[in-house]
Amino acid sequence: MLEIRFHGRGGQGAVTSAELLAIAAISKDIYAQAFPSFGPERRGAPVVAFCRLDDKKINIRAKVYNPDIVIVLDPGLLSLINPTEGMKEGGTLVLNSKKTPVEIRDEYGFNSRIVAVDANKIAHEELGRPIVNTTMLGAFLKSTDLLTVKDIERPIMERFGTKLGPKNIRALERAYKEAVIKE
Repeated sequence: MLEIRFHGRGGQGAVTSAELLAIAAISKDIYAQAFPSFGPERRGAPVVAFCRLDDKKINIRAKVYNPDIVIVLDPGLLSLINPTEGMKEGGTLVLNSKKTPVEIRDEYGFNSRIVAVDANKIAHEELGRPIVNTTMLGAFLKSTDLLTVKDIERPIMERFGTKLGPKNIRALERAYKEAVIKE
């Protein structure tokens, strides 16, 4: 089972990211579940979302405490949380950051595999706003061979329609190409 934890802020699309990933997985005959963890937070408050993917039925109904992959949509959260807390050995940290994976490792001491992409820049250029959910999915897709960019296009189009769908796909494709991985 692949367990993924998303850290973001309300309005950035962490919950939508988890849902889109689950929908894409289900279309490839992969069992999936996605769900948020938040209370009555407002836009901008920290939000956590979870996604599980497996080749068999998923019976767990709890938060993801020991993720294989952690995706951080807001780099400002790094001063508030340790995103690698509970991460499985050999896990992957996917970060929205202007910094390189080496700079991130040097600054924060993360010893996991790091994938970095400047999702804010891509989202501004492709979407005209700092909503980085689909952009970060592009970096996630680059970090694993479980799903392809093509696999997630249909869920994006269904979710965002003909006006915003193509823009989100372009943002995802750019992030996939521009993400940098450091083992």
